Amino acid sequence: MVSIDLSGASPPSDQIYQQLRGQILTGRLAPGDRLPTVRQLARDLGLAVGTVARAYKQLEADAFVQTRARAGTVVSPSPRSLPADVLKAARELHEAAIRNGLGREETIGALTGMWPE
Repeated sequence: MVSIDLSGASPPSDQIYQQLRGQILTGRLAPGDRLPTVRQLARDLGLAVGTVARAYKQLEADAFVQTRARAGTVVSPSPRSLPADVLKAARELHEAAIRNGLGREETIGALTGMWPE
C-alpha cells in the first residue's frame, strides 16, 4: 500500500500523504475504503506514530479521508478525482517508465521538471 524511501528528498509524512492521495485520486482506494490505523501503518513502515498521524491529518484537512471513532479512517464519500484524460496519461506514463526501467522518483522528477518555475 505505502512504501517509504528514508533517503528520499521528501520527509516520510509527505511520502505517505502523496502516495495515499495518489491512490485515492486514481481510484485504487475507493470511497468508503478503510485505511490502516495510524499505529498499524507506523508499525508496518517502521516509523513513529506521529509521522503517520501528520500524513493522515493532512489527508483529512484536504478532504480525502474522514476519521470516524469506530470506523477508523476511511476514504471520503466523494473525494476529488482526476479528469479521465489526465488519469489515462498518468497510467501511460507509469507503464512507459516501467518499460524503460525508471523508478518512481525519476519519473516524478521528470514530470515535475515540466512545470515552469
